[in-house]
Amino acid sequence: MKHLSIFSILLSATWFTPVVAQEGQTDFAEKAAPAFERVIEEYDIPGLVVGVTHGGKHSLYQTGLASRGDNRPVTPDTVFELGSISKIFNVTMAALAEKRGTLSLDEPVATYLPSLQGSQAGDLTLMDLATHHSGGLPLQVPDAAEDVDQLVNWLQNWQQPEPDARSYSNVSIGLLGHITASMMDTSYAEAAETILFPALGLTNTWINVPSDAMDQYAYGYDRKTNAPIRVTPGLLDDEAYGVKSTARDMLTLLDIELGNGDVSSEMREAIARTQDGQFQTRLFTQAMIWESYPWPADLERMVEGNGYDFILNPQPMEAIDASTEGEVILNKTGSTNGFGGYVVMVPSEELGVVVLANRNYPNEERVRATYDLMSRILVK
Repeated sequence: MKHLSIFSILLSATWFTPVVAQEGQTDFAEKAAPAFERVIEEYDIPGLVVGVTHGGKHSLYQTGLASRGDNRPVTPDTVFELGSISKIFNVTMAALAEKRGTLSLDEPVATYLPSLQGSQAGDLTLMDLATHHSGGLPLQVPDAAEDVDQLVNWLQNWQQPEPDARSYSNVSIGLLGHITASMMDTSYAEAAETILFPALGLTNTWINVPSDAMDQYAYGYDRKTNAPIRVTPGLLDDEAYGVKSTARDMLTLLDIELGNGDVSSEMREAIARTQDGQFQTRLFTQAMIWESYPWPADLERMVEGNGYDFILNPQPMEAIDASTEGEVILNKTGSTNGFGGYVVMVPSEELGVVVLANRNYPNEERVRATYDLMSRILVK
């Protein structure tokens, strides 16, 4: 896939013009603080960490508390819940399994779940699951399904309400992770923690945070009650929104996503596979979980594409030839009840940003604040 020219943003303009600047850690903090101070105040965000990788150089900014109960400050090594950013790991593991010949993303679901043979869910391909191309699978697992077998039974009679539509769904991506792990003859959590995360060089990224890392695990804060909370267990939660990580580890991941880092050739090819556009919506190109926009980037288009109205309602989408893509920006948001995160990258300029907070605040605000930060860093 062809990627971006140099990225920059003008505060007064919707269209961003590419230019580059390098800076020290102090300069970065002076730019990050004003970019996020409004949202921190408006949404009472307890703690926030921002990381930038640019040409392999990392800059980090942190402010606030990981836990208000004991006044524990956030650091670059504070563990945050990633929410749906976790889905990036899911599709990466599926692409890696494909590289190893364990499965094929072009095969229908029924190949791996034979009881769905002849059903509309069974006719979906694994790539459909990886791109939300399900025609109307619900956002959450139905209450009637208490385990995967019951979910598969429910899917046997499921009918697509909007064929060919993009439907953002924890069910589809959860099934992909379940199938991938099953074909690897292990659980999803074990596959992630013993195969995928080590292969990516991540040392503080978890599905199940171990006891010796719990003192680094932040508390999220419920946006309605302000109570300290962490994610609760649910069916396919590991696969869809269960990863916990740090800003430092996420910068390591973004370096690899940008084509750098010390990983195997098969991992590099798997990562590239996840970034290839597969379907076109009105606002963005849908890759394997990653959402990409044309460059130069229309900020308001990105704000709308990350907005809840667009995400939560089925959207028309059409298959595309990935080789026809031009220059793009890729992004993904993620939330749990107590946490909100955002990752964005500009591959051609080796630029990536991660923003992690222990408050679920609006996606639109994450996009605007992040680009405010970029406009302060990448100036003429």
